Amino acid sequence: MERIAVLCGGVGAARFLSGLVDVVDPAGVTAIVNVADDDEFHGLHVSPDIDTVLYTLGGLVHEEQGWGRRDETFNAQSELARLGEDAWFRLGDRDLAMHIHRTRLLREGRSLTEVVDGVRRALGIGATILPATDSPQRTRVRTDAGWIGFQEYFVQRRAADLVRELRFEPGATPTGAVRAAIAGADIIVIAPSNPFVSIGPILALTGLRDQLQEARAAVVAVSPIVGGAAIKGPAAAMLAAFGYDVSALGVARLYAELADAFILDTEDADLAPAIAALGLRTSVVPTIMRDRATRADLARATVAAAR
Repeated sequence: MERIAVLCGGVGAARFLSGLVDVVDPAGVTAIVNVADDDEFHGLHVSPDIDTVLYTLGGLVHEEQGWGRRDETFNAQSELARLGEDAWFRLGDRDLAMHIHRTRLLREGRSLTEVVDGVRRALGIGATILPATDSPQRTRVRTDAGWIGFQEYFVQRRAADLVRELRFEPGATPTGAVRAAIAGADIIVIAPSNPFVSIGPILALTGLRDQLQEARAAVVAVSPIVGGAAIKGPAAAMLAAFGYDVSALGVARLYAELADAFILDTEDADLAPAIAALGLRTSVVPTIMRDRATRADLARATVAAAR
């Protein structure tokens, strides 16, 4: 059984993971998930990226939007708004159960790693899901309006602000389980996630970038940019704001010192020579995950690129 560690956050990573567990033994897959998007709403600890992975692998996700629960209702949210609560971050009734459960266990002294593993088992998920850190790492975004929290930027303000700077605070360290998963991996994948706010917080954890550079396993990065645009989210806008090409080549340059191989879409095949010139083994395959079959095909290509 090959052991595959996947650095991930958000919808793209969750869909990639769902394809991966269809083509390899799920017991060999470990998802290392960004937690810097976590926040507190109505006194509850909300972990958007972790929950997207849990709901996707657990077969509960709202497939069309890629996050949240399918067949969701919002009765509690409506009542909170009627009572005068700030309700710009929508939480469905089934989703609230997850946040209540997680918050209670965290307040009892459980680590986020322990809580997530309990939920994983309750949902019958065979892959391991690890928070990148058990520390309260948070993404902060500097816009022309000043420093704001990630969810305020992304959800409340709909990612409309020009991003001037990012920081992850406070400084945090990866868990021992994360370090062990990377050290023991046969393949390490950087999922098709936003390189700045999904993968960036993971790489910012103390010592993790060095561990990846020294890992015995091949590191394969999958581009989240196709044809100069992000499939979801503000990755393209952030590449432009930070002075990178808004392309798979721009993403490859970000990962060139970490990755051994790079996956880009057939639409961007003309960029393959420039990416190969960075010293990356380059694979050109369809990367848009439209359904279960295309997710599995991308996962197979990614595993093959590591060999």
